[in-house]
Amino acid sequence: MNAKIGADIGGTFTDVVLEVGERRHSTKLLTTYDAPERALLDGVSLLLAEAGIAPQDVSLVVHGTTLATNALIERRGVKLAMLTTEGFRDALALGTESRFDQYDIGMEKPEPLVPRRLRLGVPERLDALGNVLLPLDEDAVRAAAATLRAEGVQSVAVAFLHSYVNDAHERRAAQILREEMPGVSLSLSCEVSPEMREYERFSTTTANAYVQPLVDAYLRRLEGRLQEMGFACPLYLMLSSGGLTTVDTAARFPVRLVESGPAGGAIFAASVASECSAARVLALDVGGTTAKICLIDDGAPQTSQVFEVGRAHRFRKGSGLPLRIPVVEMVEIGAGGGSIASVDSAGRLAVGPHSAGSEPGPAAYGRGGTRPTVTDADITLGRIDPARFAGGKVTLLPENSQAALAGLGLWGGDAQTLAIGVSEIVDETMASAARVHAVEQGKTLDERTLIAFGGAAPLHAVSFAEKLGIGTVIVPSGAGVGSAVGFLRAPVAYEVARSLTMRLDQADVPRLNALLHEMADEARELVSAGAPGAAQTEKRVCLARYQGQGYEIPFEFPACVLGEEDLAVLRDGFEQAYRAQYGGMVLDLPIEMLTWRVTVSAGGFASAASTQAPPARIAQSVGTRRVVDPASGEAMDFALYAREDMQPGDHFCGPALVAERETTTVVSPRFDGRMDQRGYLVLTRREEGLGQ
Repeated sequence: MNAKIGADIGGTFTDVVLEVGERRHSTKLLTTYDAPERALLDGVSLLLAEAGIAPQDVSLVVHGTTLATNALIERRGVKLAMLTTEGFRDALALGTESRFDQYDIGMEKPEPLVPRRLRLGVPERLDALGNVLLPLDEDAVRAAAATLRAEGVQSVAVAFLHSYVNDAHERRAAQILREEMPGVSLSLSCEVSPEMREYERFSTTTANAYVQPLVDAYLRRLEGRLQEMGFACPLYLMLSSGGLTTVDTAARFPVRLVESGPAGGAIFAASVASECSAARVLALDVGGTTAKICLIDDGAPQTSQVFEVGRAHRFRKGSGLPLRIPVVEMVEIGAGGGSIASVDSAGRLAVGPHSAGSEPGPAAYGRGGTRPTVTDADITLGRIDPARFAGGKVTLLPENSQAALAGLGLWGGDAQTLAIGVSEIVDETMASAARVHAVEQGKTLDERTLIAFGGAAPLHAVSFAEKLGIGTVIVPSGAGVGSAVGFLRAPVAYEVARSLTMRLDQADVPRLNALLHEMADEARELVSAGAPGAAQTEKRVCLARYQGQGYEIPFEFPACVLGEEDLAVLRDGFEQAYRAQYGGMVLDLPIEMLTWRVTVSAGGFASAASTQAPPARIAQSVGTRRVVDPASGEAMDFALYAREDMQPGDHFCGPALVAERETTTVVSPRFDGRMDQRGYLVLTRREEGLGQ
């Protein structure tokens, strides 16, 4: 039996999906913060009973979690120390000495994860080529271990200067620490982030060390509970890069899990784009806490090598802790269903970035929440049927929503007017973020197809699309639990990065080939552990720049043994990427290659063969619902459709609501809709629509 489970623990909801062949079962439960695995296991048990199968019938469990992210943001990691090169213990506090806001004299940067007294330097020094300038003082390492042992330190980050070129000192220091501090958790920068730029490498290594004992304990606990339930299949973890890995690898490098949920959503959107032959896509994933926006071109989401977590100014680039890890490139804003509406110091209505989460949750949940949220606004506008919300597992109290909105005191306490305001603000906030993200990436939006998923995205997708001039919106089946579905479509994959600086015209080709071969072997070993016997593919990327420039750009090159003749291929690849990035001229300067990345993957989604479109027929509504259209401010009758009753080929005209277990799709009076051959809802602007 081909049964697979995907589980995504988010800030508000825990989504669980069970696929049995072509059948899909799904559920949403409120996240249990005190024991995150409890809601996950409850959801698994519920779906197994619903599908009538036993745990031993399941062949795969894939999980994404916010545990590492939340621990970093909320500073709930273990007692941490750092061992570094003497004279460099303040590198974490100094950072790059750049200011993310030049004009804010009260600007605050996030405090390092390690207090200064636990950042210890030891005599040792390598040069940028890895040559030993000063041998490691082993007695100093033992003395540092004694100090840390007396402090009760649970985890140590070891990060020496230039260890990405020569790791001998870090590994010897780690050996001594294990002897002197049995049971201590160790994270080495030569393993976690073996790349140039000390601040980012030190920051990434300390972040990994800070959460490693917590994540390791959680994953082992979850693995044990699944075995107790009768599961004999492997448990995989979703990585921030969009690939899957084993529990052992995830426990060693939990910093790579920080964006696992959003990455699953991006993989889900990419697979839908591939199925629908949509070459240029804007993915919108809105959950209970945040909205994530990602650009997807030719079936592949954009990726990045740096991510910030725990921003002091939540949406200001440069105000957080930098993590040099492979991640799906996206913009994340505080605009989820649980985002709180308030009145700011100027007496204006504001929404977010703070969220009510699942505890206490929106006012309508009746769990002690009294502040109005986006979900409360959607309920007041009539978009959400309380009887259908979360498949009927969460009881809603609409009167609480109205009272919370009225309590803001604006516009005479008119709850409906305030709900319109909240809805417009959150939609415009998301649209503005998408515009800025597109400009930063050198992309445009109006010709793209919008793919909406997550529990709250279908409620706001059409309004969001109208603001951006997008004419087509796709709401796939399983949209409410899209990230969890994406987990089941992701490949087993791992990326290895190394810094090795050389000029293209002076390249040491044998040394480069040896490095790339070593990196590929490391990645293949980790992938083979998760997908034994599966066919593997390899992707190689170089990050290069013109000599004298401060930032490098990535370009892909063939995965083969390089010869002298291939240097021209590297040059062409860099120049094409440079033109695409900057839109112009190539400079007559030496090309400097700095960092190399090798990604090995196995499995993943494939483009589905196109099938014939079903004959069109008029969809049968199950009634009407009074809904306020924010564009006109007027309440009108929206036709109500039950998605589970619809068939491929059904079409309808807006205004309409399409309700399902995990979400509701709002279709404005200016859009029409149809269900395509895959069961996906395709919404089009009226001038491009079907008419009726």
